[in-house]
Amino acid sequence: MANPIIVTGGAGFIGSNLVDALNQRGHQTVVVDHIDDDLKRRNLERLRVRDYLDKSEFRERLKSGKAPKTNVVFHLGACSSTTETNEAYLRDNNTEYTRELCEWSLRTGARFIYASSAATYGDGSKGYSDHDSVTPTLEPLNLYGASKQWFDVWALETGALGRVAGIKYFNVYGPWEDHKGDMRSLVNKAYAQILREGEIALFKSHRPEFRDGEQRRDFIHVDDAVAVTLFFLDHPGVSGLYNCGTGVARTWIDLAQALFAAMGVPPRIRFIDMPPAIRDKYQYHTQADMTKLRAAGYSAPFLQIEEGVRRYVQEYLQPQSAR
Repeated sequence: MANPIIVTGGAGFIGSNLVDALNQRGHQTVVVDHIDDDLKRRNLERLRVRDYLDKSEFRERLKSGKAPKTNVVFHLGACSSTTETNEAYLRDNNTEYTRELCEWSLRTGARFIYASSAATYGDGSKGYSDHDSVTPTLEPLNLYGASKQWFDVWALETGALGRVAGIKYFNVYGPWEDHKGDMRSLVNKAYAQILREGEIALFKSHRPEFRDGEQRRDFIHVDDAVAVTLFFLDHPGVSGLYNCGTGVARTWIDLAQALFAAMGVPPRIRFIDMPPAIRDKYQYHTQADMTKLRAAGYSAPFLQIEEGVRRYVQEYLQPQSAR
């Protein structure tokens, strides 16, 4: 029997969807995570995971040489809060943990596929190219993005990036993100708001070149994000950093209108002031440059938000709220 695939963050959002897809392919998995709430525990239980390790125990096993044998590691575990201010924690949890696991994977010959982030691109003034040469010049707007950037730069400078694959996820939305709190997608948060109040609250723009609600993001459905992630399992010779978005920037108003349409209710949007604490750390525009991934051989189309949001609402959010 083949060695199981290790998935860190396997009880999280992208991670649990990835484990589900691996299960459907017939792979055995070892899920590594830290379960600290019932919603995350639900993600784990629905997968019927047989082999689970707490993150702390897993890191100890890495250090002692007793980690599970594997040929593939998907490292998606991280603190993804863009408002986290504890730099020491992020350096350890996001950067050092990734380095430890990367070095172990390279020593043991395991394929290492890890989550970077579009947060590394900062305000976008340096573009959204995932070309390796661009990596050291990027300036993230928050410590979360910086913690991902620190590892990307380390991997590039040490040569590890030529032997592993890093995925820069853009704005991912879809089922099983309920546990993420304030880091949930707007679709998830606004669905509940519409049920309660019949409207969506969007941030006003505090930059003159953007009208209210016309800040733009590259929104990608989690099914597409998982498909891109699995591409690196199926193509072990592909290494380096790769964007994971649709290549199209859409406005928050576009997303809100897609949500209202999926719910079958008339659109009502209210604009509110952006909290001062995040105004200078807010990304007004993101758009993945998908040239590199396409050149590597990924050819599948991406869901537009109208279809992606419809699926999310009608196949997940509405059945969940009806329970």
